[in-house]
Amino acid sequence: MADIQRITYASDFSPASLAAFPQALRLAKATAAELTILHVLLSPASMFIAGGHVSQETWDLIAADIQAQATEEMDRLVKRAVETGVRATPLFVDGGIPAEEIVRAAEQSKADILVLGTHGRTGVARMLLGSVAARVVATAPCPVLTVRMTEAAETRS
Repeated sequence: MADIQRITYASDFSPASLAAFPQALRLAKATAAELTILHVLLSPASMFIAGGHVSQETWDLIAADIQAQATEEMDRLVKRAVETGVRATPLFVDGGIPAEEIVRAAEQSKADILVLGTHGRTGVARMLLGSVAARVVATAPCPVLTVRMTEAAETRS
């Protein structure tokens, strides 16, 4: 573990991803590594409803709201990391396919390890809903620590 200097923790701020944050903090603290907290911003276009027309002004308002909410959540995580004694840097990535953007960010930052949460879905649920975590594990340039959300956390969400 002594060779871990850069940790990237990816979060969409869901209960599943937030379940991994304490592990990322513990690992960063134990190794004195810098923690990058990564969030892939959703593109308003990914929420587009077929057949509807949305003005540019509306798109801009939606994008600004998404950014504001993400910034608020990110600020909470960075504050918590700093209070724990961990050096933390926020990183936002605009749009794209989350798994690909997470892997790209890990490559660019030369992360020694990625930490992310997972629902732990299996079988048909995983096949239908997919898994960002599974795609990241399969393509990441470094080891990936996945943390499964507990059932208690699932019932709260």
